[in-house]
Amino acid sequence: MNRYREFHRRSIEAPDEFWRDEAARIHWHTPFDTVLDRSNPPFARWFVGGRTNLCHNAIDRHLAQRAQQDALIYVSTEIGIERRYTYAEMHAEVNRMAAVMRSLGVARGERVLIYLPMIPEAAFAMLACARLGAIHSVVFGGFAAPNLAARIDDAKPALIVTADAGARGGKVIDYAPLIDEALSRAAHKTPHVLLIDRQLTPEKLNAPYLIDYEPLREQFFDAHVPCEWLESNEPSYVLYTSGTTGRPKGVQRDVGGYAVALATSMEYIFEGRPGDTMFTASDIGWVVGHSYIIYAPLIAGLTTVMYEGMPIRPDGGIWWRLVEQHRINLMFTAPTALRVLKKQDPALMKQADLSSLRTLFLAGEPLDEPTATWAAQSLGKPVVDNYWQTETGWPILAIQRGVEALPPKPGSPGVPVYGYDVTLRDEITGEPCAPGEKGVLTLAYPLPPGCMSTVWGDDARFVSTYWAKSGTNGGTNSASNGESGELVYSTFDWGVQDDNGYVTILGRTDDVINIAGHRLGTREIEEALSGHHAVAEVAVVGVTDALKGQVALAFTVLRDADRYASGDARAALEADLAATVDRQLGAIARPARVHVVAMLPKTRSGKLLRRAIAALAEGRDPGDLPTIEDPAALQQIRDALRVAQMR
Repeated sequence: MNRYREFHRRSIEAPDEFWRDEAARIHWHTPFDTVLDRSNPPFARWFVGGRTNLCHNAIDRHLAQRAQQDALIYVSTEIGIERRYTYAEMHAEVNRMAAVMRSLGVARGERVLIYLPMIPEAAFAMLACARLGAIHSVVFGGFAAPNLAARIDDAKPALIVTADAGARGGKVIDYAPLIDEALSRAAHKTPHVLLIDRQLTPEKLNAPYLIDYEPLREQFFDAHVPCEWLESNEPSYVLYTSGTTGRPKGVQRDVGGYAVALATSMEYIFEGRPGDTMFTASDIGWVVGHSYIIYAPLIAGLTTVMYEGMPIRPDGGIWWRLVEQHRINLMFTAPTALRVLKKQDPALMKQADLSSLRTLFLAGEPLDEPTATWAAQSLGKPVVDNYWQTETGWPILAIQRGVEALPPKPGSPGVPVYGYDVTLRDEITGEPCAPGEKGVLTLAYPLPPGCMSTVWGDDARFVSTYWAKSGTNGGTNSASNGESGELVYSTFDWGVQDDNGYVTILGRTDDVINIAGHRLGTREIEEALSGHHAVAEVAVVGVTDALKGQVALAFTVLRDADRYASGDARAALEADLAATVDRQLGAIARPARVHVVAMLPKTRSGKLLRRAIAALAEGRDPGDLPTIEDPAALQQIRDALRVAQMR
């Protein structure tokens, strides 16, 4: 562990020296004169004075050596097509898109809202914005109209890029009504809406605000648009975090720091090498898609796979066949997707040649030990967890195998990543926690390159939401707390760190259950239940209770539901599940009720909608859930609660 510790220590104690060396990984049109400007905390400016461009680093600079290498492989099992684009072809398509955008008035500093499904044009649009020096704001395709309108009003885009429709689970999602409603709701009047017509809808769209992309693409087919050389700290994009209320909270990212951070992560964390193929099973609407479908693989000279479809359609072997067909070396997805695949016929995995796959990476939610063990044993490959946030843009915790291949610890995403000064702190006092004690995971100022630079259009919100003064006079909830202590960023996640530095994430601080004065993370209870042989998936939420303040409710999906179809068998199982928690965590953690459901409500990216489950359990409206995968899952929760009341 000495190599890792020395590497991490240097990144914290000598950040200027450390990051000056790493900045050589990307192309600088103008060299920077200052590595780090920390004159205005909590803001930090990286590589001040340097001028660069994300699109140049992702595409143009590779043309001399890998013009004929595949840059993007697009696979859609929804509409049954596959396309490949070399770096040279990708360069041409991005120039066409940039020329079209420029003809519609998009210039440096303008915002472009991208509302597209997982299609190649989404990548072209993002990179075209980067080429022009415009700021892209990608909104998940199919997002509900009110949410889309709120983002339009916050970003005030000069252009919206959309499609006629998306496809999910064999169903066509018509975007036209969503765009129509969003534009009518929004106070900001976007002058142009560029349409990618996939011809998935029965009628040709002819709304007066729509501009068909294809004729303009033909008009600018041979265009070459020079890259705008941006100062390192100019904004590259705005990405709105999920689950926000009121005015959307746009995470603003810079240019130079982001490029350097992603380039380092591809070597030190993901062990990606030029010429490798990486399949990140996410969506460009999320930060994982921004960082590890589009920018990081291309910056590092890899081939990236963009997938439109589900992990079990046409069957549960589709991802493994993709690995075989495209000789994928690195795969990145969410634990929930693996839990879904774990329920499929194991023969589907065994039928595929997975010899090209070196490592499976997981992130997005805590990885339970049973799923990690199943994946590692079934694949015969390393399964590497990592933890981060939309706000940071790249991992905070991970086993950095490119630095030192430390042994994994079950249930932990790993140790602090270079550049991140991680401390677990007491929520009330802000003091550091001893090993083994629960605390809020915090990051010392300054955040490393690539992290959010501010909240779009609202510096004060950035300060008040994320930053606090630690110490005896203040906790970790507000930057105004306390007069002494260091300035720290709160992740709003509970964790516990062991003597070797491994951190286990216990869940959001607002997902903590307070049962009769005892604070318990939902993660701990879920971990106990997920180890039961009958459980495939589980979600635990806290609900209000007149006697204890809160109690835990568990909702489980079974591996073999038919086995427990009778009332007696179901009751016996629920009692055994509750007793399992008893045995592992003590009686105080025992769920008040264990419900069995056929499915759990999740977002399209696979995250559990715990807040919606808790709202239903308390008889409240779960609110607008624009990213829910299947609304029928909410009815499953309602039915389970109703049956329980009848018993």
